[in-house]
Amino acid sequence: MTTSSKAISQRFVETVLIPMLGIACVIVLWAITSATLVKALPSPLQTWHASKLYVLEPFAKRGELDQGILRFTWYSLQRVAKGYALALLIGTPLGFVLGVSKFFTKAFDPIIQILRPVSPLAWLPLGLVLFQKPDPAATFTIAMCSMWPTVLNTALGVRSIPQDYINVARVLQLSKQKRLFKIMLPAALPYMFTGFRLSLGIAWLVIVASEMLTGAPGVGGFLWQEYNSLIYEHLILCICTIGLVGFVLDRLMSMVEMRLRVA
Repeated sequence: MTTSSKAISQRFVETVLIPMLGIACVIVLWAITSATLVKALPSPLQTWHASKLYVLEPFAKRGELDQGILRFTWYSLQRVAKGYALALLIGTPLGFVLGVSKFFTKAFDPIIQILRPVSPLAWLPLGLVLFQKPDPAATFTIAMCSMWPTVLNTALGVRSIPQDYINVARVLQLSKQKRLFKIMLPAALPYMFTGFRLSLGIAWLVIVASEMLTGAPGVGGFLWQEYNSLIYEHLILCICTIGLVGFVLDRLMSMVEMRLRVA
């Protein structure tokens, strides 16, 4: 076996076989728990039989809250995209200003630290009061909950720029625009993407809570409906969907970060 073949085999084992082994262990533990300890917990086989219609017909629409799991996911992702985009549009410039201005930091950092830990369960009712509709309220809630990692990591990235870079920009007499795009933005980008990834994860968590509270069609709304209907197999389907989508979103953001770093 050549060195290249060995490397491919090792990569296959590490990226496919070992994760599949971990998944198999979780399924076996789940089956044992449902059979012996928690009788109300559906077994893997029961969950598949009850949920396969939603998986095998992922884009079907039979009713407002009776649709394929990927159609529900699409509804949720649309709301997340709006709220997340708003969070980045507000949080990135705010982070830059916090990183550059000590006066601004002293003035607004206490407010940020007060607002940052507020739960989506608190922001959503305020959003409903302000906008009177579930979708704008969900967008508002996502933005308010998910923007803070972007704000704080962007500010940290700007503060971490070596002073030598700033001195070189002054010597070269670069304009503010060139200084921003040629020096500050590339130097702060790794910190910013850490914030972007954290914000995206929070945005995905918040949309599920928002849909559960408002009953809007989506993964969260479907989960809450099935809980009230005592169809516990669909709860597990929703939990698996939420986890898989969150995993894919994080990997996509990581790929974007790598492409930008290479560029």
